[in-house]
Amino acid sequence: MAKIKTIDLFAGCGGLTEGFAQTGLYETQACVEWESAQCQNLTKRLREKWAMPDADQRVIRFDIQRTEELLNGFSDPEYGESVGLERLVSGNLDLVIGGPPCQAYSIAGRIRDEHGMKNDYRNYLFESYLRVVEHFKPKAFVFENVPGLLSAKPDDIPIVELIQKQFADAGYVIISDLHNAIIDVADYGVAQKRKRVIILGLRSDVYGDTAEALIEKFYKQVLPAFKVASPKTLRDAIGNLPALYPTGCVTTIDGRKTAHTISEGSVKNHISRFHNQRDIQLFSMLAEDIESGEEKYLSIEARKDLYTLHTGKTSNIHKYHVLRWDEPSTTIPAHLCKDGLRHIHPDSKQARTITVREAARIQSFPDDYEFIGAMTDQFKMIGNAVPPEFARRLGLAVGKLLFGF
Repeated sequence: MAKIKTIDLFAGCGGLTEGFAQTGLYETQACVEWESAQCQNLTKRLREKWAMPDADQRVIRFDIQRTEELLNGFSDPEYGESVGLERLVSGNLDLVIGGPPCQAYSIAGRIRDEHGMKNDYRNYLFESYLRVVEHFKPKAFVFENVPGLLSAKPDDIPIVELIQKQFADAGYVIISDLHNAIIDVADYGVAQKRKRVIILGLRSDVYGDTAEALIEKFYKQVLPAFKVASPKTLRDAIGNLPALYPTGCVTTIDGRKTAHTISEGSVKNHISRFHNQRDIQLFSMLAEDIESGEEKYLSIEARKDLYTLHTGKTSNIHKYHVLRWDEPSTTIPAHLCKDGLRHIHPDSKQARTITVREAARIQSFPDDYEFIGAMTDQFKMIGNAVPPEFARRLGLAVGKLLFGF
């Protein structure tokens, strides 16, 4: 049975590719990503898990804005060499998947940036995605991004208007109201609240008059059929991982400092970040406040005051959040690379923020995906990834709707 030929743009460490591969329906022809750490992790995963011996060639580290070189090959002092997508894709390409970096569209990003991200080049990376789509003319594409995309207005022009017009000009039909394309991955077996916009585009000269009806069927019937009966909780995701307790001393493992016990066994990437004694006491107090039912620190103002008392600094947003065992986690963000203060472990005895493995499990990465490199890079790539379990269900839905699987 022939597989569906796919390329992944803005692939990161491969959340979409991982989920699509798990379906058994897709054959990854190439992945494009510009960050080195993400490429190293994705290459390792494709070679070791998905038996791709030439993964180092098929994972292309390059700037997608240099589209002609990406397509036809390049030799570059920073990015190395590649024969280009044109030679890596054999025969007709069926599907393009991926989504540009979301920081330019995210509400949080606009709040942090003094110009509201209006001057950020990433606002227009969808055009590079579209140029690759126009070149290969696949039957369909899947474009993923944050809901903030729907309100972004760089140059005072709504991004959604540009996307709808340019995709239409390229010969693709997408859903008319993108608000109906917002998906919460918690509905699809992922243990976190994480809303994303999923745009399915169909080539109009392939699907003709049926394109709009197929798209409506996808959002109203086919994809919702892959929802779970009840949300997965934090306990479901990480409850059986070894506990990591404060030790009162500093240990170094694999070059990383930690003040917590070391996990024994085969669970990779399950090492607590280093926390000083002051933070350990604070995390324990915040988690115990919930465990006891006292709940003195549930309000945002109380946590902002606590932050000021704790650090001597002030903040317009609250810095502390303890995850709840019997609920889905809050969204796993790339910001975890800087700190885990909004992802404090719910066990007061462990008194720490979540580990890389816990973040990966909440994102639904399997335990046999071993992350390599700096811990900050690991947190960042996990936070930016599409959850593989959602991607798996999405891949099944697309395969069923368009390819008869």
